[in-house]
Amino acid sequence: EDLACFKDRKPGAPHHYLVVPVEHIGNCKTLKTEHIPLVKRMMEVGKAVLQKNNFSDLNDVRMGFHWPPFCSIAHLHLHVLAPASQLGFFAKLYYKINSYWFIT
Repeated sequence: EDLACFKDRKPGAPHHYLVVPVEHIGNCKTLKTEHIPLVKRMMEVGKAVLQKNNFSDLNDVRMGFHWPPFCSIAHLHLHVLAPASQLGFFAKLYYKINSYWFIT
């Protein structure tokens, strides 16, 4: 009801989904403590969509947000990528864990 999930138009992994809140939230920099339950639900939805699409190794998943100014759109969206072990060369850079441009 309060979240939407869809495939990324430029997938970085065989499974690449975006989980988006229906309510407008600018980006991950605007998140506050009160948003923790929302982010947890976003992650739960991401995991559920992976499982619904026959991906069960939740230890081989990368989830995170692009840090401004490296956001392509000004609406919060969680990237859900799996299997993380199959990220291509550029995807490994673009979705690098806790880099200056992507946070988990």
